[in-house]
Amino acid sequence: MSTSGKPSNGRPLVFGMVHVPALPGSPNYCGDIDRVTESCSRDARILADGGVDAIMIENFGDAPFFKDSVPALTIAHMTALAIAVKAAGNLPIGINVLRNDGMAAMSIAHASGADFIRVNVLAGARLCDQGIIEGKAAEILRLRASIQGTNIKILADVDVKHSAALAPRPLIEEAEELLCRAGADGLIVSGSGTGKETPLDKVAELRRAFPGAFIAIGSGATSGNVSKYIAHASAIIVGSSIKQGGAVAPGVPVDLALTQAFVAATHGK
Repeated sequence: MSTSGKPSNGRPLVFGMVHVPALPGSPNYCGDIDRVTESCSRDARILADGGVDAIMIENFGDAPFFKDSVPALTIAHMTALAIAVKAAGNLPIGINVLRNDGMAAMSIAHASGADFIRVNVLAGARLCDQGIIEGKAAEILRLRASIQGTNIKILADVDVKHSAALAPRPLIEEAEELLCRAGADGLIVSGSGTGKETPLDKVAELRRAFPGAFIAIGSGATSGNVSKYIAHASAIIVGSSIKQGGAVAPGVPVDLALTQAFVAATHGK
């Protein structure tokens, strides 16, 4: 996956989300892993048919989330699901292990042939519902080097959703440290929470400061508002607005018509 500022065709890439239902060991696990696998594979097929450029999977159903180290059982099942999603969608895939297990995400990506990972807190520290989360850029980058995995790109959230800074800090200062000191290959900027619209002024500020950086919209994009991001964004991550009924809950199927409409809107149609 290229992490240049803008794709050569001038439009942002579309990353469709597969929100994984609760996995074994999680409080809301349904008791049937085949059902979970089919849910993820179904969504991957719909996303591919709908025209997205890549698919990102995350263990969205595992709430409440571990802070920074998930159980081995979660890693094993996420690896199996990543392989299933890659086969079903036949597209580049990314891995996000909630809440902030970048080491697991990198390991899963290496084992499954994924193309990128998302790390909510790569550097610094944030106050989240899991407590204070500290970044592990040093460990993650060294793991990637040890497996010769520089092809696995790291997308890092800046001012990440569902969190607060421990002390006020300029957005550009945080972003610069992620890119220049923590080793991020690209940035993700979001609204305050899942499905919450990403403020355009934050995106535009980041693009002015880092004209050649890979900058992705992380939440709240819809067919109705995505046009305002096109000039600034390298990629748009979409999940909630292309699900049946716009439902955030994991397991609710992705809708083909909504996906196609969203992709068309990113193409200016």
